[in-house]
Amino acid sequence: MMANPLKLVFMGTPDFAVPSLVALDQSRHRILRVITQPDRPRGRGRRMTISPVKETALRLGCDIAQPASARGDDFITVCFDPGPDLMVVVAYGNILPAAVVSRPPIGVVNVHASLLPRYRGAAPIQWAIINGDDHTGITTMRMDAGMDTGDILLTARTSIRSDDTAASLHDRLAGMGAELLVDTLDRLAAGDIEPIPQDDRQVTYAPLLKKKDGEIDWHRSATAIERLIRGMTPWPGAYTFQEGRRLKIFRAAVIDSTSDMPPGTVVRGFADELRVATGKGMLSLLELQGASGKRLSTADYLRGHPIPLGTIFK
Repeated sequence: MMANPLKLVFMGTPDFAVPSLVALDQSRHRILRVITQPDRPRGRGRRMTISPVKETALRLGCDIAQPASARGDDFITVCFDPGPDLMVVVAYGNILPAAVVSRPPIGVVNVHASLLPRYRGAAPIQWAIINGDDHTGITTMRMDAGMDTGDILLTARTSIRSDDTAASLHDRLAGMGAELLVDTLDRLAAGDIEPIPQDDRQVTYAPLLKKKDGEIDWHRSATAIERLIRGMTPWPGAYTFQEGRRLKIFRAAVIDSTSDMPPGTVVRGFADELRVATGKGMLSLLELQGASGKRLSTADYLRGHPIPLGTIFK
């Protein structure tokens, strides 16, 4: 006999959380309320913008709350007035207080974009690519008061492809997370999951990325720089400087060749190619964007912005 459906409060904010919200809406479980971050001014015009989760929740007809803070009695009321069996958190954007995490009868289930305990923290997708991992995945866990320290419920694994960017891997993991979340709730409802404590000896961290993390150090190997470019795409973006002007790099390929020129030097390649010496090997830059221009193929960029041989990127 199938267990009763669960009543839940869903908490999430960015694009990554949207597939999970949609999957829950289509499942047999009941969403009592969606909690997301307040509308915020964005862009050059500072226009008030709603979160992707709010946009989806409005379309689905969900009850929506946008508390200004995750602290205080008001927040607890917003979370628990509907009387949920559990809460689901997918990239909400605030650390939940212990009083919230410990209160739901079945607990708080979180979807995390890594195979915990590897890559606890805010940027697991990007760091998995930057560090050259050959696989990553999704973990559902029962949250506790720590940062991504709760017991593991279920996991799903995927290979990291040689052309994966943070954007493409993000989208794949978001879909996987939605499927794994519904499976997790089905099995929790049936009492069919045995939570597994994380092995603290295996912990690694994925700290929040800042814009400065995208600056290329040409003394690193071509392989490491190419992974950095993919891991930083679309945000914060990998970049270098040509005579003080920022040049954003979206795509590159490792060249099976060497150069005795200093790292960062533009060396001879094909006519429509931009080949750069690195600390080990060479890199062909394939897509670029100047400080005030559009994202272009290297061939198109060079037609309007010639870069002479011997130019040194810094």
